[in-house]
Amino acid sequence: MQFAKRLDPLRANVFADMDRAKAKARAAGQDLIDLSLGSSDLPAEDRILDTIAQSLKDPSTHQYLLFHGTQKFRHAAAKWYTQKFGVPVDPETEVLSLIGSQEGTAHLPLAILNPGDFALLLDPGYPSHVGGVYLASGQIYPMQLRPENGFLPVFEDVPGPVLAQARMMVLSYPHNPTAAIAPLSFFQEAVAFCRQHNLVLVHDFPYVDLVFEGSAPPSILQADPDKTVSIEFFTLSKSYNLGGFRIGYAIGNPQLIQALRQVKAAVDFNQYLGILNGASAALSGPQDIVKQTVETFRQRRDAFVTALNRIGWLVETPPATMYVWAKLPAPWENNSMEFCAQLVETTGVAASPGAGFGKAGEGYVRFALVHEPPVLEAAVERIAKFVRS
Repeated sequence: MQFAKRLDPLRANVFADMDRAKAKARAAGQDLIDLSLGSSDLPAEDRILDTIAQSLKDPSTHQYLLFHGTQKFRHAAAKWYTQKFGVPVDPETEVLSLIGSQEGTAHLPLAILNPGDFALLLDPGYPSHVGGVYLASGQIYPMQLRPENGFLPVFEDVPGPVLAQARMMVLSYPHNPTAAIAPLSFFQEAVAFCRQHNLVLVHDFPYVDLVFEGSAPPSILQADPDKTVSIEFFTLSKSYNLGGFRIGYAIGNPQLIQALRQVKAAVDFNQYLGILNGASAALSGPQDIVKQTVETFRQRRDAFVTALNRIGWLVETPPATMYVWAKLPAPWENNSMEFCAQLVETTGVAASPGAGFGKAGEGYVRFALVHEPPVLEAAVERIAKFVRS
């Protein structure tokens, strides 16, 4: 068979390679401690699950769900957003429910890019941002993130010829994988830059609540309250431990919402209404589960960072997310994939190689804090033996 050329850039996937390495280690009898995936191990709240369970008994929820059937959820999302960030939102024209925020970030390029157009992406950055651009037959300009710049891109570094062909910029803060946070002043700069160069500004915002110090991180729409060029993607996976339920939504410019809705209409209907009912309950009800989740990951962060520092692997304490982004020690500083492959093979500890997030991620490894502190500390003990060997 012959396949479309747009699939060629998607063939190499270090996460698929790591999945095979984990399977090999498990088959060899290793007791696996998987720190490679950012999938929360915490349970969803009973209040949310009860709402979904009640919906299951209602036959009217068993049908295809079109846009107007998502109205209750869209209103809950708009109200939650305005209460949190102080920016008014029209739930009818500025909100769109999604089957996870990744659906939105992967499909939006189809509505914006023509073949050959550039998208400005973060490097390192979340892999699905890359995949969506390639599926739209676009080109990628990687905006390198350096520690000396707080892992924020320098917009002035983007070459003029690239900007002439660019149609969109994708940001995501708090950032996966570096855990960096962007201030509102940076978002204001980004909005001005995108207006100047006629770019759509996309902000992927899954870690809106997973911040350990200070106030909530800013929303891109606080820098663009009139929603002139911006769209923002949210998920219930991280804050409410609903990753497997696949619930997300977009808020932003009405034209962008409508364009994404057109793409979505050609691909799917919507998530099951019972799950949307549970999501509405999550956004509208008490937020104790969010506070508990943040505190749990704070404790895990502190335990893991302390343990790493104790064995001589000095890492920065991440201010947000569920990850630790660690610079690799010698002799693996330029081979993150080999480090992770050997680590899981010899110790059973699985991590994500920095190279999987882009060229600028080489030299780093990402650990996901998806186990309780005793397990994380046990993982560090295994890591210590491997590094010293």
